[in-house]
Amino acid sequence: MKNPGTVEPAAGTGSSSVVGKSKGGRPSREAQAALNRRILESAAELFAVQGFAATTMEQVASVCGAGKDTIYRRYSSKSALFKALMEGLQAEVLSELDAQMDAGPRDARDRLKRFARALLSINLRPQMIALNRVALGEAVTLGGVKPTSTIEDPIMKRFALLVKQAQAEGALKRGATLFIAEQLLYATSIRPLISEMLGEGRFSDPAEQERYFSQAWKLFLEGALGAGGQA
Repeated sequence: MKNPGTVEPAAGTGSSSVVGKSKGGRPSREAQAALNRRILESAAELFAVQGFAATTMEQVASVCGAGKDTIYRRYSSKSALFKALMEGLQAEVLSELDAQMDAGPRDARDRLKRFARALLSINLRPQMIALNRVALGEAVTLGGVKPTSTIEDPIMKRFALLVKQAQAEGALKRGATLFIAEQLLYATSIRPLISEMLGEGRFSDPAEQERYFSQAWKLFLEGALGAGGQA
């Protein structure tokens, strides 16, 4: 996903652009996938810059270079398009986090710390802040985007698993795993995200992000779990 900025039609796209065809004359699977990526990227830019209400399906079609009917064949409404966008974004985040964890340390507590720090960096990307702001606004309106329950959230599941593994290794005290994971997520990631969604601007400085995370992680170990405060 691109960071928000001035929204312009993608280079080389337009209603007359040539799409790869299969032998039967229909667009190939690769071309269909590329078009769908272009639709979602264009929608992400528009939603991030303009918000949900000001963005229209016609604008998405214009920016991505596809016909409006093409957009509606894939997404029956603007809400459906936004939901698909957020689901795709979450899948990208999970893939990025999993790749980082695969290359990371084996120690469970270090893995938990690495996961929390990586998620903070991802959440504080400008487009992520903007789209979460839009999602929050839609979640409180009729017909808006409904948030995933904590117990079903795939990021929360990974947090809880890492906490459980750290507990099993004796690095953290035993306790309600999901509750502990929720508190860690809020302290290290959600609180800064909310701050930026409100326009405070405090965490735009990478040094401030690192300072805040180090403090939050230390307090998590010392206060919430009594784990000795060793970073």
